[in-house]
Amino acid sequence: MLFFGHRFLESPSFYHISSVDAIINTPPSSSIYLEFSEENLDIIHHLNSNEITYALSISTIKELMYASSLACDFIIVEKELAKTAQNIAESYLFDAKILVSTTEESDIEELALLGVDGVIFPNAIIKINS
Repeated sequence: MLFFGHRFLESPSFYHISSVDAIINTPPSSSIYLEFSEENLDIIHHLNSNEITYALSISTIKELMYASSLACDFIIVEKELAKTAQNIAESYLFDAKILVSTTEESDIEELALLGVDGVIFPNAIIKINS
């Protein structure tokens, strides 16, 4: 299981941006965090064309399928969607890893039993202003 933002496990951060221009305010070789939306497609295409690692936060199965087709590296889901998203990812052999957003360490055992790829805690995401 992958851990991002856990209080005693070191991990890289994700930088939440709202525009292509905001990428310049992130450290070199950093990973980007975006919420999936049609308005962010220009950013997504920029990330792909520049081979920048990024995560997409999604809230529906349709968005899950889009996220995989858009070649993101990580797909972030809420706990309620974890099992379904992981099963779909395994059925379709997604390249992206499924990360479940959580604030509770007590969720780790349940998510491990569900077989999810990883967990992400809120402090793994750093908001970057343009």
